[in-house]
Amino acid sequence: MMLGYPLARVGVSTIVLEKHADFLRDFRGDTVHPSTMQVLADVGLLEKFEQLPQRRVDQLGVMISGRLHDLVDFRRLKPFDHLSLVPQWDFLDLLATEGRRLPNFDLRMRHEAVGLVEEQGRIEGVRAKSPEGNYDIRADIVVACDGRGSTLRDAAGFHAVDYGAPMDVLWFRLPRVGDDPEDTFAILGAGHMMVLLNRNDYWQAAYFVPKGSDTALRGRPIEELLASVSTMAPLLADCTDSIISWDDVKTLEVRVNRLQRWHRPGFLVIGDAAHAMSPIGGVGINLAIQDAVAAANELAPALLSGDVIDEALLGRIQKRRQLPTKLTQAVQLQVQKRLISAVLAPSSEPPQIPALLRWLLGFQRVRRVPARLIGYGFRRERVRESLALS
Repeated sequence: MMLGYPLARVGVSTIVLEKHADFLRDFRGDTVHPSTMQVLADVGLLEKFEQLPQRRVDQLGVMISGRLHDLVDFRRLKPFDHLSLVPQWDFLDLLATEGRRLPNFDLRMRHEAVGLVEEQGRIEGVRAKSPEGNYDIRADIVVACDGRGSTLRDAAGFHAVDYGAPMDVLWFRLPRVGDDPEDTFAILGAGHMMVLLNRNDYWQAAYFVPKGSDTALRGRPIEELLASVSTMAPLLADCTDSIISWDDVKTLEVRVNRLQRWHRPGFLVIGDAAHAMSPIGGVGINLAIQDAVAAANELAPALLSGDVIDEALLGRIQKRRQLPTKLTQAVQLQVQKRLISAVLAPSSEPPQIPALLRWLLGFQRVRRVPARLIGYGFRRERVRESLALS
């Protein structure tokens, strides 16, 4: 929808297929970063976005042995100096509502892309499944935005290179009480790691476990997990009884992968379908939106002029977005290797921040370095003026 909205604003007939009837699903990855806020400002949606229920976060920290250390400081970043934790269904509803105001934006709910229409080596459209039956949609360009398990990517014969991850993540909610910290922070313990996202009236908890251990964990009593949570975060000890069973705990299978080639004639892959990101930094949604902006900037002029979308144009989109993807994943892989693998290794002692690093983190300028990387990334995309001001 972030690709379709600016295209439709300048007169490009755009169809967006969504296989579900609504957006009311627990996405968990609900961080909207400054790079995305800039895009929303470019297309005139920032004011409406800011009216959505959200939690603004201007610092991130880590708690070790009960002591909270500041690690990331978004304050003084410009033009946006915070992250926003926004229910993703609200964000998607906003885009859907505003998109439907445009005559060229056709959002089809409960319509699932299940295959590709190919003629003489060129992708000419998609095969769709809907409550009314199956049908084909012809298009000048098909863009696969269908996530880590992309049906269209597989149909095109693309295969991602996997770079591995040492962990999976268990997601669950716990209620917040009046004297809980206001921060959003990670907790490092002996052999354990957890992240707590402050969502105003509840904590969204991400509990890291060794890769592939989910099945064995779910074969044990849920009380073992809750006891570990209480030990790591005593502030949660009195509210873990809100977790009744393993049904209240969802598992994110962490993947870090990337396509070597993102396009074929008439076909482009972006977002998680092109590059699954580690949850480190919560950058996945925002990197996908940056892909969408880069694609819109290149595609709009060609589509409006009636030109055939050739491989050279699609290659420019991949080239522009591949470098920031590689750099971001390289950072994530180093954090996984040097921090998360070490923390999750069996140990009787919690990890410690080296004294020199702890001293450096006392300076706001140092804490702003990871803030800029997380908030704006390696190559910030802006919607071209011809699309933004139409």
